Amino acid sequence: MADRLKSGLWVRAQLRICDRVGRPAAVLRHGDDDVGVIVLKLRGAGDLVRIYAQTTGSDGGLAWHRPLGADPVPEADADAYIKRSLDFDPDMWALEILDRDCGFALDGRVLD
Repeated sequence: MADRLKSGLWVRAQLRICDRVGRPAAVLRHGDDDVGVIVLKLRGAGDLVRIYAQTTGSDGGLAWHRPLGADPVPEADADAYIKRSLDFDPDMWALEILDRDCGFALDGRVLD
């Protein structure tokens, strides 16, 4: 398995990167600093959001999957997913990023 940053450090780094480029971001749920899975809620220009959940790829490296599908979803659906996920993983992090220009780059491949 590839070496990974601890979850809390990864989240703090993303917040700092977003701040430097003027992209608002907020922690919706503070999880375990060492091993918590990270869920990203990317808010675009409209009322819809995209959800990405951190996972491990077949090569052992960081990857992301789209648990609600590739198309943007209503915010209520995304929030319900995050709430359900907490029932299974209380160590989970949730980070919301305002990504109007769709310029946020995930740091791993997206699994289809």
